[in-house]
Amino acid sequence: MNKQPALAQKPADDPLKMEYTSMDGQQVRLSPHIVQSFLTSGGGQITNAELVMFLNLCKYQRLNPFLREAYIIKYGSKDATIVVGKEAFTKRAKRNQDYRGFQAGIITQDRETGAVEYRTGTFYLPGETVVGGWAKVFVHGWDAPVESQVAMAEYVGRKSNGEINSQWQTKPATMIRKVALVQALREAFPEDFSGMYDSAEISEATMDPLPTAPVPLDETGAPQPLPDEPPHDIPAEDQEPEYDPLA
Repeated sequence: MNKQPALAQKPADDPLKMEYTSMDGQQVRLSPHIVQSFLTSGGGQITNAELVMFLNLCKYQRLNPFLREAYIIKYGSKDATIVVGKEAFTKRAKRNQDYRGFQAGIITQDRETGAVEYRTGTFYLPGETVVGGWAKVFVHGWDAPVESQVAMAEYVGRKSNGEINSQWQTKPATMIRKVALVQALREAFPEDFSGMYDSAEISEATMDPLPTAPVPLDETGAPQPLPDEPPHDIPAEDQEPEYDPLA
């Protein structure tokens, strides 16, 4: 009796694959392999639960992670941190028809007199200490802006040994101002910014330089490795300088 050759089994689709249209109109295709290989920094292996949280955030908020609007940070066996790219906040705010701009700055304290002053922007004098940040977001039809004030001591990023990390040491005013602004944006437009956090709000996200270059895609929409460097480990000195709308 002749045996019939076995029919090739069609590989089952990965239930964690996802496809959706981002806010900028691009078709985004994500899978566990793509997220781990191209969109995760820190070298750790993400869990399925962390992956699902990331996929759902990207789809619900229509983020394009290939433009660095969202990414995962995972160090060893620590819990993963999901961070939204800095430009995603201001781009999304500008698309809201009720958005009318913002003001933001820092709160300083004179080391000799103890006097506290609210400054617009990030300028402060050598004899002053940055103790906090503030922001106002203006919304059409509201009598008063949405305001946020945050304390430096509550958000300053620290290493595992307790030392302040390099970004907060060198740019404390820029970092705390950014924290205040994104918090005000979340309060003003909760549907647009729910679940979205900037790297300045999360200590793990400011420990090392994070990649900012977009992930190149081929004609099918599949991600391609960045030249010469893994996508999750791009030296800060090799990155192109870019304008930071939150700074």
